[in-house]
Amino acid sequence: GKDIMNSMTRGILTLASYDERAIDTSVSNSLRQCIQLIAEFPLLAVYGYHAYNYYENMDSMVIHRPDPALSTAENLLMMLRPNKKYTATEAKVLDTALILHMEHGGGNNSTFTTRVITSSGSDTYSTIAAAMSSLKGPKHGGANIKVMEMMEDIRLHVPDCSDKEALEDYLAKIINKEAFDRKGLVYGMGHAVYSLSDPRERIFKGYVEKLAAEKGRGDDLTLYRNVEELAPQLIAKHRRIYKGVSPNVDFYSGFVYDMLGIPQELYTAMFAVARIVGWSAHRIEELICMDKILS
Repeated sequence: GKDIMNSMTRGILTLASYDERAIDTSVSNSLRQCIQLIAEFPLLAVYGYHAYNYYENMDSMVIHRPDPALSTAENLLMMLRPNKKYTATEAKVLDTALILHMEHGGGNNSTFTTRVITSSGSDTYSTIAAAMSSLKGPKHGGANIKVMEMMEDIRLHVPDCSDKEALEDYLAKIINKEAFDRKGLVYGMGHAVYSLSDPRERIFKGYVEKLAAEKGRGDDLTLYRNVEELAPQLIAKHRRIYKGVSPNVDFYSGFVYDMLGIPQELYTAMFAVARIVGWSAHRIEELICMDKILS
């Protein structure tokens, strides 16, 4: 179906059927399972999309085998595209996106879920399936899609992306719940922890600019830059906030996926392909802590 996250979650639970030590929660076995899932996640995502694209979009079925000589980012682009072709810049930008989304501390929703389920003594497959269910929530893993939808709405109402005055007026309407989804949120702005800046977004921005130049998406980049400049000032002006507001890593990630030709159905799945690494680290850490407490 269209919900690739559900498709991947079913795949994770199915993989347990092929593991003779599925319920062994020892650190060494859990580490083996986690490494295996990290390697399998790109396949679950891309193959899940291709199946959906074939059965529901009535498109051609294209299945490429992964190449062990390629990186995760290179394999993702190669397996996703019928012609298998990608540029070095595309692979580098996707690789950077995956690295920056891997983890940023244990307080986020899906990582907290991973630690909670692990602490109950549950197996790796059940734990990661629970983390997937948390990540698919639009307030967690779906943020980059909301940024894309908001930007599309802004383009419709402010055709000239370089007109800062018109853009400022429309952003004020969004903040005052008079436009877009009327929730008063500028998506991709703000973070629970990072207030002065999101270091992930700072790193990512340079790669985004490089890819936009290669793809001829200068106008879109101008829009993103102007929203990045104006939104924090407007939010501070219209809202009573006690810390700074800055763009987070999801502000640009949807734009990058769009430039890479990755379909929107895969956006949250791309987050999962990255975040499985962080979940795995937290699961292993939790298991080690539990072992020490019990011993």
